[in-house]
Amino acid sequence: MSEQFDLVVIGGGSAARDAANKAARLHGARVALVERERWGGSCPNVACQPTKAYLVAAELAHDVNKLAPKIGIDAGPATADLARVRAWKETLKKPQDEWVSDLMDQGFAAYTGEASFVDGHRLRVGELELEAERILIATGSRTAVPPIEGIEEVGWIDHISALDLTEVPESLLIVGAGAVGLEFGQIFSRFGSKVTIVDGLERISPNSDAEASAVLAAALQEEGIEIATSVFVKSARRDDDGIVATIAPRDGSAENEVRAAQIMLASGRVPNIEGLNLDAVGVETTKAGIAVDDRMRTSVPGIWAAGDVNAIAQFTPVAQYQARIAVADMFGADGPAADYSVLPTTIFTDPELAGVGLTEEQARGQGHDVEVVRNEHVKRFSFIDARHGLFKIVFEHKSRRVLGLHVVSRNGADIVQGFSLGLRLGATVDDLAAMHHVFPTFGEGVKAAAERAPAPVEAAS
Repeated sequence: MSEQFDLVVIGGGSAARDAANKAARLHGARVALVERERWGGSCPNVACQPTKAYLVAAELAHDVNKLAPKIGIDAGPATADLARVRAWKETLKKPQDEWVSDLMDQGFAAYTGEASFVDGHRLRVGELELEAERILIATGSRTAVPPIEGIEEVGWIDHISALDLTEVPESLLIVGAGAVGLEFGQIFSRFGSKVTIVDGLERISPNSDAEASAVLAAALQEEGIEIATSVFVKSARRDDDGIVATIAPRDGSAENEVRAAQIMLASGRVPNIEGLNLDAVGVETTKAGIAVDDRMRTSVPGIWAAGDVNAIAQFTPVAQYQARIAVADMFGADGPAADYSVLPTTIFTDPELAGVGLTEEQARGQGHDVEVVRNEHVKRFSFIDARHGLFKIVFEHKSRRVLGLHVVSRNGADIVQGFSLGLRLGATVDDLAAMHHVFPTFGEGVKAAAERAPAPVEAAS
């Protein structure tokens, strides 16, 4: 049996749904979506949304236990009943059959199954064959398993299975100090686990500004989270007391052992491309994902790839953005090429680490004549007993144009997201210093930092 469409999207997540909606709404396209595992994709089911729900629960427990007694509120001690937290999290999710019915109500064809390429315009899904002039691959990614001797024998959890635990582990070793590892590290630490985070790179959150990373590391360590960088997990084994991991420093110095009840993998992602039969049609891939150009075109005409599967920037808003870029291109709308130069990102720890634009290191590396101003405290911090914060502006000396903004603070994501428009429009550090602000807020830290910028040379002479 064969069905014809204007566009077939392989995947049912954020990129897939945005592409389908835009193709149908703007171009009148007949669209089919094929999802093999999880309608709605990772974000609403097992990633960003449920993870942030757990962060809310963990922050509440922390504030009840640490902040409330200091401000005269008797409410503790707060303990995490993980089974109930999990049950609450499940109520926030849309059921799988509802995802499918909603898509069909919008006029899309929705097929549950695994798609594989027959040729550049045909896909096989079970006994069905789907044909289209345009095919978008939006199959996402999954947890990478690092080469740790014995890891499969001892068993491991990741962000998906961690959200299904019903008991808080006594101790937890997290492999990877990026967003996933740091967020889950703080979640389980605040729930009561003894947490150790290890990473092979020199610092946590290596893509963030180095100074901002250091401020966040200090905040997490003050809470009792152990962080070890420039090390890797060499092997893991089980004994009567749990998991024993051998930790090896990158510099070849003495190894040591860490004991934990559970080991969580959070050190990278791999693309979901197995089973697509990409070799049969000649779609070029790399170790990271499907190779695409700045309009999401793959090496094969008529096939595009968007979202985590191309590994350019694995964030839900980027997946949606790339889907819109791809649809504009495939229907000849002469849309813009993808631009990631002003991309706000956040690690949703407490405090949050948020940034947009260039880090100080990147700006200097690109040859800019860089100046930096910073502020480390706002009055609002006093109300929540926050000891670690940063509002850092990287700007170009002559033009005064802001190149990057980096914030470590509660609500850091909201601060950076708002200011990202200023970066896109070419705001200067003087523009930020001259703006009106609301007091007392976390966001006023940006203005306070900007006010510390030295006067322009012309004005000083």
